[in-house]
Amino acid sequence: MKKQKLLINGERLSKTLEKFADFGRTVNNGVTRLSLTEEDRLVRDYFCSCCEELGMTIKVDDLGNIYATLPGIEDKPPIVMGSHMDTVKKGGRFDGILGVVAGLEVVRTLVENNIKPKIPVMIVNFTNEEGARFEPSMMSSGILSGKFEKTIMLQKTDCEGTTFEEALNTSGYAGEVESRLKEATAFLELHIEQGPILERESLTIGVVECVLGMVCYEIEVTGESDHAGTTPMNMRKDAFFTTNSLITEARQKLGMLDDDLVFTMGRVNVFPNIHTVIPNKVIFSLEARHKDPKTIRQVEEIIEGLTTPGSKDGCEIQVTKLWDRDTVWFDKSICDLLEQSTNSLGLSYKRMVSGAGHDAQFIASYIPTAMVFVPSINGKSHCEEELTTWEDCEKGVNVILETVLAIQSK
Repeated sequence: MKKQKLLINGERLSKTLEKFADFGRTVNNGVTRLSLTEEDRLVRDYFCSCCEELGMTIKVDDLGNIYATLPGIEDKPPIVMGSHMDTVKKGGRFDGILGVVAGLEVVRTLVENNIKPKIPVMIVNFTNEEGARFEPSMMSSGILSGKFEKTIMLQKTDCEGTTFEEALNTSGYAGEVESRLKEATAFLELHIEQGPILERESLTIGVVECVLGMVCYEIEVTGESDHAGTTPMNMRKDAFFTTNSLITEARQKLGMLDDDLVFTMGRVNVFPNIHTVIPNKVIFSLEARHKDPKTIRQVEEIIEGLTTPGSKDGCEIQVTKLWDRDTVWFDKSICDLLEQSTNSLGLSYKRMVSGAGHDAQFIASYIPTAMVFVPSINGKSHCEEELTTWEDCEKGVNVILETVLAIQSK
């Protein structure tokens, strides 16, 4: 007789997600829960109470990261599940929190079935993943992995001038550096896709193989300001017209590289930004993302080699590389386990990449790591309309549970 699979309680999962959404819920059923605000402090308190009810031990490190551990029979590095509980302003009910609640539901399932894990099981909440209050994003996991310098990050300020350090101390969640996550058997992060691919292809699960590499440039075009009504067109040094030509050229050339390449001009500042004055300066950003470093290099060659007829009109063009990141590939053995778990549950899936950044990409630098995606309806995220069906949430958590059990049995 085939043994029945252990599954999580889907109804309890949906109720738990709704309960967490109450901490910062907006009138349009979204969530505003910026890092280290009162809403964040309250949701942290609630999370800790849920974990303590399960007999888990709670530790908090010097960055406010929370680690809840269910002891194991053997003294081994834990299997870690988690994500983040902070949101952007007027964000959704699933981004980040699904990964934390997934860990909570996995532990609840183990406890109610009297399963004592061989390897300890841990749930983590990373502080300030979104970077919506204190830039940059993924601040705490970045410090843990050595990507960011703690002393610099502590002095980052929000729009009101409050530093990260001040907010951390006020929250009551400033712990000990000794509590930091240093080693683990595996780290699993369940997350909504935040894009349209799974829904478009009618798939339930995404086994995430990597987080895309990316590059970001700033392009500054300098011309001359003159009166908009009295200066003939052939005598103008219009920085905005030149910028328009640059953007058109960049879009045409980058669009020919690879169908999987995505690129964005997301920030444009025009000076002096007065409708009666010819613009004398435009500064705009251009970022691109792809998994292949060769394609990224081609992108850089195109950006750095941009020419435009507008430059012959006397405008100067300065191209500055702001930053880049390499593609982060997740642990193949963990990805394979996730795929096996998905297959064993009879769920449709695909191997895919993440265009967005996640804590997992930093943790992957020192812990075997992989991610699971579940569909986002209409690809919506970072907005109040963000939605993933309760059924898909349940299926995603079951994949995590199945994978935790598989690692336990190895």
